[in-house]
Amino acid sequence: MDLQSLILPLLIVLLAVPLFLQARKQKRAVAEQQKLQNSIEPGDKVMTTSGVFGKVVATSDDSIDLELAPGMTTTWVRAAVREKVTTDSAPAAEPAESTESAKTEEAPAEAGVPESKAEIAEPIEKQKTN
Repeated sequence: MDLQSLILPLLIVLLAVPLFLQARKQKRAVAEQQKLQNSIEPGDKVMTTSGVFGKVVATSDDSIDLELAPGMTTTWVRAAVREKVTTDSAPAAEPAESTESAKTEEAPAEAGVPESKAEIAEPIEKQKTN
């Protein structure tokens, strides 16, 4: 068999396989998103595609009502929900002695501002005169 006669079928296969795999991946993602949107119920915490977090108050066939803050409810299209948000429950209660010692050791970290080792540069005015 001639090598030139094999190039065209091989080229077609090399182009068709990635397209087929991409189509399957996209179809799976669409099915997963559809499953998520159909499973939304009142009481769920969700994040929308625009990054807004809220608690589902009510649902209908094509829309949901999200409570963004106490007393503030907005209506969204179901398709705007990106994911359900799961919150971790509080850690199990530890003995009082270990909790107190951990608090004293972590006090600087709890302030939220780590200690910086950076040096402050000279003002620009002084750098120009030197």
